[in-house]
Amino acid sequence: MSQPVILFDLPSRDPCKCWSLNPWKTRLLLNFKGIDYKTEWTEYPDIRVKFQDKFPIPEGAATYTIPTVKLPDGKYITDSIKIAEYIEEHYPSPSIHLDSPYVPKIQKLIATLMELGTGLRGVFLALVPERLLNPKSVDYWMETRSKMLQRPLSELTADERGGKAWDHAAKSLHEVTRLLKENDGPFFAGKTVTYADFYWAGFLLFFQRFGTEVFEKLISCTGDGEGADNVHLKLLEAVKPWSERDDH
Repeated sequence: MSQPVILFDLPSRDPCKCWSLNPWKTRLLLNFKGIDYKTEWTEYPDIRVKFQDKFPIPEGAATYTIPTVKLPDGKYITDSIKIAEYIEEHYPSPSIHLDSPYVPKIQKLIATLMELGTGLRGVFLALVPERLLNPKSVDYWMETRSKMLQRPLSELTADERGGKAWDHAAKSLHEVTRLLKENDGPFFAGKTVTYADFYWAGFLLFFQRFGTEVFEKLISCTGDGEGADNVHLKLLEAVKPWSERDDH
């Protein structure tokens, strides 16, 4: 019997479930492809320790990251898009259509949404340690993200933590809504699943983990109402076969 793929993912507080955007993309992909895998939960401070003797930091990367997968042949691949490229090549059916024109469009919109000034960076920088991380990872998050921000996270303003951040994000969220409505969904390409769907579903699932009020605020900023006909909620419903496995 061949060994399963090992997915290295970030744990959450109990009940431990997948929460972060990038691991979600890989988890959705593995579930969609029907690939045998098991999860190895790894706290932030343990990532480097776990990988430094297994493979070098990838060229162009600042440090070791999650998601990382260990393949049955012992090879490690890190970075969600590189994992997706490998999986699509070696497990081609069903295809995830990495060449879909929706993939770069959603990548660009999510990049905008993950920044300060144009998106929701301040919202999740504050909420991740407050609502999701185990104590072991909180100090790591506060130190590394404060360094990225070039000021302590405690100095995030009320507008950066919410307020105007949602107003800034609305433009990009409305554009995602427009793209989801270009075809007769529930996916960006209509009835065909592409990797763009896992990008966006991962983003939605990430914000869903912050709690009902945060997720409802996100949905209310999409410009598509809050009922069952909301195209973002329809996408989440459509990916349920691949998002239900979130804790192992």
